[in-house]
Amino acid sequence: MTTLYRCQLTLHEPLFFATREIGRLYETGRYLHNYALAYALGFVVAPWFNREQVPNYATDLVTLRDRIYVTPAEPVAVDFQLATFKYGEEVLHVEMAQATRNTPSFGRAKELRAGSTFQFYVISRDPVRIPRWIRLGKWHSKALVESKEVPVREGDGFYRAACPLNPLDLARDDLVAFDIITMPPASLVANARCQGRHYRLEDGFGLPIDMAFSQASRKR
Repeated sequence: MTTLYRCQLTLHEPLFFATREIGRLYETGRYLHNYALAYALGFVVAPWFNREQVPNYATDLVTLRDRIYVTPAEPVAVDFQLATFKYGEEVLHVEMAQATRNTPSFGRAKELRAGSTFQFYVISRDPVRIPRWIRLGKWHSKALVESKEVPVREGDGFYRAACPLNPLDLARDDLVAFDIITMPPASLVANARCQGRHYRLEDGFGLPIDMAFSQASRKR
């Protein structure tokens, strides 16, 4: 029996991850990716050490298929702040030569401010424990998660998606119209109008049925 949880996430520390890089400015986006949330919630665990700096999302997240799914999180009330950080330079040998250019040794990060709130959903085949405190982002920022079980009712036809969606995780071509959110490692969609079988929520909103991590690999 499917269990559906509505979760509200509140940042207790500034959150930083590089959604976009503009020179020395590293910008954090307004949305939280569902891959990052799956790791932060402890549903999937990655090793602390990797010999190669290559993500293994497909290998890690496939273990959750048909058991647990986490949607991306949409901003409810967010604010930003700018932080300046200094690059550490490893200088092994310095020649006495005139500098040809001035290379700045600092960068700026646009972070989500503490107190920002988000909403997302967890869909589970069985009841699952959702941790109250998690850590996110490059700085492992602390965040509070408050979850509430939502009655599961199924519907069919047109509906508005209750949150951003990861199109790679959809089992069918449910999307009718949407806005693209460009962000790594996979773009999301927001304000989606969909058609098909779905979990029916209040006010005409819903969530597609049969969403699963790495659904695209199954289609191939």
